[in-house]
Amino acid sequence: MPEIAQLDSIYMPAEVSGSTNGGFYRPAGAEGSVSIEECPQKCDYRCSATKRQEPCLKYCNICCQKCLCVPSGTSGNKEECPCYNNLKSSQGNSKCP
Repeated sequence: MPEIAQLDSIYMPAEVSGSTNGGFYRPAGAEGSVSIEECPQKCDYRCSATKRQEPCLKYCNICCQKCLCVPSGTSGNKEECPCYNNLKSSQGNSKCP
C-alpha cells in the first residue's frame, strides 16, 4: 500500500516575501490577514448587504482594527476570525457584524 503524505505543513505559516503582516501568509479572514489600511474596504463589503450601514461600518472597522481580520462574506463565517467573533458589547452581544 502506498504511504499517504502528511499534510501538517499546510497549517504552519509560510514566509512570504514583501508581506505586510509580519512575513507570514494567513488565509483570507484569519487573524492578521488584513492590514489596518484595508479595513475600510473589507468592511464596505462585509456591510454591503445590511440596511443598517452606519452602525455596521462603525463596529466592523473597530473590530477589524483590533483583530486585523474581517470574516469572508456579508454575514456569518465568524469562526474564521476568533478575535472578531469573541469581541462583545457591554450587554454581552457580539460587537462585530
